Amino acid sequence: MSAWIWLPSDKYPKNQTTFYNSLSPIGDGNYTVCSFSKIYDFGRVPKSVELVFSGDTAFYLRCNGEDIARGPAYSGGDFLNNDKKRSDYYAFKSVITPKDTYLDFFALVRMKPYHICEYSRGAGGFFLSGVAYFENGDSVKFSTDSNWDITFLPSYNSPKCYDGAIKNDAPTKAEIKADIWKPEIATIQPCKTENLVKYTYKLCAGKSIKETKELDKVYAGFLKIRAKTLGDITVNINAFEREERYFLSYCKFTEDSEYYSLELASVGGFDIEISNQSSCDAEIEISFDASFYPIISFAQTKVSDKELEALLEICTHTLKYCRQSHHLDSPKHCEPLACVGDYYIEMLMTAFSYGDFSLCEFDILRIARTMEENDGRLFHTTYSLIFVNMIYECYMLTGNKDILLKCKKALDLLFDRFKTYIGENGLVETPPDYMFVDWLFPDGISTHHPPKALGQTCLNLFLFGALNTGSKIYNELLCKKQANLLKTEAICLKNAILNNLYDKERGLFFEGLNTETPEHLLYQYMPKNVEKRYYRRHANILACYFGILEKNECRALLEKIYNDNSLGEVQPYFMHFWLEAILRNGLSSKYTLSLLELWKASIKECPKGLVEGFYPPEPSYKFDYSHAWGGTPLYSLPMAICNLEILEAGFKKIKLKPTLLSLDYAHVEIPTPFGLISIDISNENETKIIKPDEIIIVD
Repeated sequence: MSAWIWLPSDKYPKNQTTFYNSLSPIGDGNYTVCSFSKIYDFGRVPKSVELVFSGDTAFYLRCNGEDIARGPAYSGGDFLNNDKKRSDYYAFKSVITPKDTYLDFFALVRMKPYHICEYSRGAGGFFLSGVAYFENGDSVKFSTDSNWDITFLPSYNSPKCYDGAIKNDAPTKAEIKADIWKPEIATIQPCKTENLVKYTYKLCAGKSIKETKELDKVYAGFLKIRAKTLGDITVNINAFEREERYFLSYCKFTEDSEYYSLELASVGGFDIEISNQSSCDAEIEISFDASFYPIISFAQTKVSDKELEALLEICTHTLKYCRQSHHLDSPKHCEPLACVGDYYIEMLMTAFSYGDFSLCEFDILRIARTMEENDGRLFHTTYSLIFVNMIYECYMLTGNKDILLKCKKALDLLFDRFKTYIGENGLVETPPDYMFVDWLFPDGISTHHPPKALGQTCLNLFLFGALNTGSKIYNELLCKKQANLLKTEAICLKNAILNNLYDKERGLFFEGLNTETPEHLLYQYMPKNVEKRYYRRHANILACYFGILEKNECRALLEKIYNDNSLGEVQPYFMHFWLEAILRNGLSSKYTLSLLELWKASIKECPKGLVEGFYPPEPSYKFDYSHAWGGTPLYSLPMAICNLEILEAGFKKIKLKPTLLSLDYAHVEIPTPFGLISIDISNENETKIIKPDEIIIVD
């Protein structure tokens, strides 16, 4: 690995350190942006060049005027323990094919976490190493060192702000830094960027422009602004996904110069204000580069209902722009990887769209690392249990057993931790929280972090499911003793749930007990319990999803909760479990399409992106329109049509029972490790299934 370099400490003593994560700041974080440059001339054109590079905290890398990457690949993280340095840091590996004899490198690096998914080692730094390969078999190695030029750019004076009136320092030689990063090579590729729009404005002296530019959909990406001017120009840009405006950038230019944003943005359009305050004509070019994880393969579902097709298209689009260097809940929020519920659904959406699970697998390994560092805990207790399903289903989709082996330590810690939460009644009684259930506020109480009466049953059901799935994982790893132990614990928990949380007279599960939560456990995310007993859809959906009752009882319960609106609303995230519950219990033909009507209404209201929720949780909250957890129809609809069951990991042996629901025709494509499965089903023709030879379909 090559040397890390940064500003020389004797000249810039105040621009050396920052905090580890924006959630736990100490001081102002020393917002610092620098540029690095170096030219290597080989006298001949390389056949290829292999690069390894990273930067703290965010960087933009260019070579010979072409974009190479933005980064780094962030380590994932959680909402907990962000005042501590994480153990993992990553570098990208990339191969380029230059057209010239030289490599002209330019890197822009920001020191200071901005988005909550960003992680720093606590200091500024950049490194790059490379090997140039030539046709005759020769190779030349090169790397960052004290011969690289570095320029401190105080014109980048705060996130999203650029002031060209503040003169940048003269270039100086970089200083080699101690390698506090020790980065691992990420098992993913850098994100791809494509220019989406470019607006050019020519302004006469003293003139201003103010206009709004709408995009056809909501995109994630980075802003660039180039100015040609001899005097003062100001550019103010606000962005919006649908209606709500938010600050995107403020730039002041005093001469020819460029601004490159280092902050990912989610944009459905721009409000642009430009003012030429100089005595000379000027030109401003504003461009937006869309960013997304490289697409290797692509599959799609087509159906006779064109509104459903439009829904699937917007689900696919939203997933594309939530796939960055890790999956995001949305590119507007940029939450850390501990929001597993989001990323679990996005992984399943990938199974019927992009089909490449490299990003999902890397996410899983980073989540496991977070759990290992925190003794098996994630901030959201339900999400930590959903993680067990995510691991197993990724294994079934890919056949990559290595993912199970690498997550075993995290699973051991998770299951040991939950044993400590079990009370005398056999239920989870003393967890640190009951979150996350759903984005709703019944009686003004948040189900994001509900009291026991609104969260206990769901948490216990998620544990029941995790114990059963964990048993499968341990069996795959030939850890029979642990597998049997988890199976026994699942049976005990099932009995405790049925004895304590099921109302036999009403034939419904209620959401939790009304017993007091111990005083020492109460804090911001563990509110005091309430006296009301709540009967809502959520616990009953999960009971059927995990099959805690017999199948005929689950069917009856699903019928009941579908028809009883007094049981409350369900947001897009939790609708995933409802749709999956009706699939698992043989009710897809009856309920799938009717439940999807909620999405049809939402994309009629905003066809540019996926809304975060169907129902406003509180008057002041503004939904985003780039939230992939609402994209479960991309998984749930084709699953309901094809009734796929993977019997042997990696699609070696499967079941398919295609059905039309009440559609006239459907075409479903399923990416597999062996290639594409294609299913055509209609009222007029026989069902046609095309599959790779390696896949066995059984009745």
